Parts: sequence; structure tokens; C-alpha cells
Amino acid sequence: MSKGAFFRALQQPTSPLMKARQCKHNSRNMKRSGDSEGEKRRKRRRLIQELGDQKIPFLGPSDRGFQQLWDSSYSGLALRKSCSLPAELHSQVQAALLTLRRKGCLLKDLVRVRDRDVFTAVSRALLGEPGHTYRYLETRLFAIPWHSEDAEVKRQNCCDPDLRDACKALWELNTFLCSDVSQLKEGDRLSQCTKAEGEAKLVEEGETESKHSEDSKNSEGGDSGSRQSEEGDTESKHSEEWDIEEEGCSGSKQEGGWETEEGESSQVKPGETSVAGVSEHGVGKCPGWTTEPFSGTKTGPVGLEAQEKPVAQLKHSLSDYHIQDKEEHAGGLGCSQPSPPPVCTGPVKFNVTLLNYMDPAQMSQLKEEPYYGMGKMAVGWHHDENLITHSPVAVYNYSCHDEKGECSEGSSVDKSRWRIGLKVAWDIHTPGLMLPLESGDCYYMRDDLNSTHQHCVLAGETARFSSTHRVAECSKGTLTYIQSRCQEALSNLHTDPETGSHSLVTLQPTALQHCEEIHNEVEFEWLRQYWFQGQRYARFCSWWTRPMEQLEKDWKLMETMTMLFLATVEEEGQEEEGRREMAEILLSALTDRHQQRQTWRDRCHSTLAQTLPPEEAPVDRPFWGVDDPGMPLPFDLADIINRVESLLWRM
Repeated sequence: MSKGAFFRALQQPTSPLMKARQCKHNSRNMKRSGDSEGEKRRKRRRLIQELGDQKIPFLGPSDRGFQQLWDSSYSGLALRKSCSLPAELHSQVQAALLTLRRKGCLLKDLVRVRDRDVFTAVSRALLGEPGHTYRYLETRLFAIPWHSEDAEVKRQNCCDPDLRDACKALWELNTFLCSDVSQLKEGDRLSQCTKAEGEAKLVEEGETESKHSEDSKNSEGGDSGSRQSEEGDTESKHSEEWDIEEEGCSGSKQEGGWETEEGESSQVKPGETSVAGVSEHGVGKCPGWTTEPFSGTKTGPVGLEAQEKPVAQLKHSLSDYHIQDKEEHAGGLGCSQPSPPPVCTGPVKFNVTLLNYMDPAQMSQLKEEPYYGMGKMAVGWHHDENLITHSPVAVYNYSCHDEKGECSEGSSVDKSRWRIGLKVAWDIHTPGLMLPLESGDCYYMRDDLNSTHQHCVLAGETARFSSTHRVAECSKGTLTYIQSRCQEALSNLHTDPETGSHSLVTLQPTALQHCEEIHNEVEFEWLRQYWFQGQRYARFCSWWTRPMEQLEKDWKLMETMTMLFLATVEEEGQEEEGRREMAEILLSALTDRHQQRQTWRDRCHSTLAQTLPPEEAPVDRPFWGVDDPGMPLPFDLADIINRVESLLWRM
């Protein structure tokens, strides 16, 4: 039997009861997400089909009414121009970004989108508070600690001096942005060096901005030849995949979408050669800002009046669906947390930054923005995910011509600039907003902008770094959290000081269920997540090495606890009612564990995973052979599941 056939065989149900429980497990998951998502996809497709080939208007800085639109519909967006940041800070941060790229710290993530693995088109790394993680697209990133003046972190000496200096520079940027965002006042919109400079840039922008209505007409087709070869003759904007928008993903099939649950655009090529894009965020405002309006002289995009009528006709149905979508979200559909999400209050403290590197020359088949005609997209329309509610996000933008870091600031070619696009979610009546970025600019998104609006990133001609500073929702995502969970579970394990033998402290079903849930959480949310990303962390920074070794030791003790739990369930002479309840709890935990182990095995041995170099390739860990004397239970749980099922049948 081949290795692939062996793995597939392991995944097959081994009895009618196990098959029934798998169906129940899948049905429960579909109720949480599948049913509502399927209905949303149908509604999205219908609405987009109604829109047809019409383009929705958008305004750039040289369009009349741009400032009014910003103030009325995009007030959560703020911009700090490069010239208003300290020159020394620019120098340190840009050198740090280039150092991280030179050392190979910025890597593509192999993420999960609707049961398919895809590579992010963007190379990235996570920096942040020691022990913090950031989870997106079923992927947990483990933060390289930014080296502040914290003596405890410095003593660990986990990085080489160059990397440590680079991390510290980004911590200093983070400190600046925290202070800057906290000083924002109501009504702050734009920070410019001088009014004259802003007007000069408007003249330059006007020369190219006037072309965007023509671009709108052509944006739907793009390079039709390459599109057909990439997507097939029947692929269109209204593809089955049009609404896959996830954080960090961008590829050939996905055109963009209206609204998503989890983040940035995800675009999947045929087969297993999918790639993905990046995550951008921002919110805030800064000292030295002015509110001088843009004084562009030209009108909105050509065809505005012609588009307004069909756009208005769709407004009502879209708005109704947006309200319904918000109500479903408030009701907790697809949400694993029973309590309301935390809301950002008090001074801003960004706890992580997700660094992104994009080179449009290396990003094949960049798609035209399909709804407004804004141009080529590096990142499709998305909401950012896993953030504290109403927390701001700050983005530092750095563009450079080549790997040596030659800066593009001051370029006279407008199309070389990177831009961000914004739109009101599920509103095709309000024009979109397009904002060009110079190297060194920062933009902020504040209040509820991220939840009520979507944004995209429009590619320039040069390579670009972004440092996206966030208040990540880390209630279940810190090392301290998972260590405390391990202590909770292991408190139910007694070790005889003389013999070293183990026993369970209590056999209360609720306590046993709690321990098994923690067991699965440690294995699948931490150990396998960490090792799936290969040796990338240990190569650059050893901070996580010892903590993960300790987590694996704790997890192994939990395997012993499961063995004791199994022995108790199989022991004759117990009260049948209590025994049955324990058996059902154990069976549910083991079935879930068995299925997840096979899923992770398949991911580690997938075609995409095999394309990675050894130092980046996923590691199938923890894994052990059938006769490993050091493990209390086998890796493959099928036989044990059969035993528990048979026991339940006899009761």
C-alpha cells in the first residue's frame, strides 16, 4: 500500500457509530458556518450579477468632492505624511525592514482557505510582545519579540545582534504609533507638510488620475489571454470562487468580493499552485495635522451619472443584506467564544505588528479591481480579522526600487505609487475612496472603520514593505494563556512521589471533558501549528524553543491522562449511567483528535508543502510509531475508538 493510500485509509470511518458521530460532528460545523456562508455566497453572487458590468464611482485626491466624501463616509481613515515623521525613525525602520528581508525572515505562509492550502503571495513575519501570537486563516503566527528595554527579554539573547536591533527599531516605531493614534481628535483627517506641497502633488496626480475612467472600462477584461489560460474559458468575475476573501490571500481566480468574515482576499489557482496576498491595516492621526481640503478641479469618474441609476436600484437590497449580516454576526454565528468580544478602551497599545513584503514583479497575474476600476490589486477587498473590537490599526508604508533598498520617494511617475482603496461594505451607492501613498507615509483606520468598511491594496511598480500594527485579540493566543490551561489540566493528574505512578484526581465527567478539550487545544492550536511552519522560528530566534519543548512535555502527560481515562471507562463494575457519560465524552474527544491528526498529516505531506525547502517545510510533529514505548497511546486512534464504540453499543 502506498503512503498516500495508507493515510486515506486511516481517515475512513471504522464502524457505523463512528460514521454517525463524524456526520454529527460535520453537521455541527456546518450549522456554525456552512449553512450561513452558503446562503451568503448565493446572495453575493446574485447581487454582483445584478450589478453586471457597471462600474461604481470612486474618488481620488484630484476629484472634486474627495475631501467631502472622506469626511462624510470615511472619517475613520487618517493619513500621516512621511515628512511629518522623525527622519531618524524613518532611517531606523527602513534599515530594519531591509535587514529582516536580507536575513530571510520574511516568508510566505501556507494557510488554509475553505479546506484548501494556499501560499500567501506576500512574504511576512510577526513581531510583537513576548509570547504573543496572531491567528489568521487557520494559521497561528508566533511573534519574534521586539527587543525593547525589557531586561528579561535582553537576557535571553535569542537573536543575533542585527536582528535584535531591527526588532527594536520596529518596537520604537510601534511606540511612536501608539502615542500618535492616542493623540487623535475628532475630525482629524489629513496630515500634510505644507499646503503648497499638497497642491503640487495634486497637479501631478491630476495628469494620471483623469485616466481612471478609461481604466474602468478596460479593467474587467485585463489581459484576457492570460486570464483564460489561467482560469479556463468559462471563468468570469462571477466565478464560484468570487467571494473567497481571507486575510493574506491573493491569486488568480478570485476577483474580489463584497464582504467577508475573516479578512483579506484569497485567490486560488487551479490545482495546488495557489497563492495569496497580504493584510493591511491602519487607524489614527497625528500632531501637526491640518484639514486643508484637496482642491482638485475635475469632476468624478466619467460615467458617474450613467452608473448612478442602476447603482441606486441595488442600494436597498444590499443595505438590507448588510443589516442581516450584522445581526447574524451579533448573534454569534461561527463564533467560538461564548462571551461578547472585548472592546478597545483607554490608551492604544499595539501588541503585534505583521510585516509584509510585496514585489509586484514577482506576483503573477495581478487582477484588476473589478467593481470601481481602481487598477491592479495586490490585496483584494477585505476586513481585517482577530482584532479587539474598535481598536485602531496603524500601517507604515515603505516602497523601494530593488533589494538594495533604493527608495521610490519623490518619483514623478504616479502609477509607481502604491494606493489603498476603501469602500463602505455592502453599499454600491457611496463612491469608493482611493488614496495614493508615498514611501514613509502612515495611514490609520480607527473606530469601527474596519468592521463597517472594506479596504484593498492597489499595486505600484516598486517593491513595498508594510508594518501593520494591531491590537490583536489574544485572550487565547499568548504563551501565558496556554501555560495556564496546561496547569488546569495537569491539576487532575496525581503522581506518586515514591513510585512515580500516575492516577486521576477526580473522575467527574465535566472535569474529564475539560482536560480532554485542553489536550486537543495544546496539540492542534499550538504544537502542530508551531511545527507546521517548520524551523523558521528557531532559525532566526530561539525565544519559542524552550516554551514549546515544555508544552510538548505537558501534552505528553495529557496523553497519559487520556490513557487513565480510557482504563476507567473500560473498567467493569462501575455505575452504568456514569460510565456511559464518560464513554461518550471520551469518544467525542478521541474522534475529534483522530480526524484532526489525519488532516494535519495530509497538510504536512501535501504537494504544496513538499515544494518548500527543508528548513521551511512543515514538520509532522508530534508523531510516533506504533510500538513507541515512550508513548502511552498510539498515534492512530482508530482501534481505541472502535473499543469505546463497542462498549457503548453493549450498554
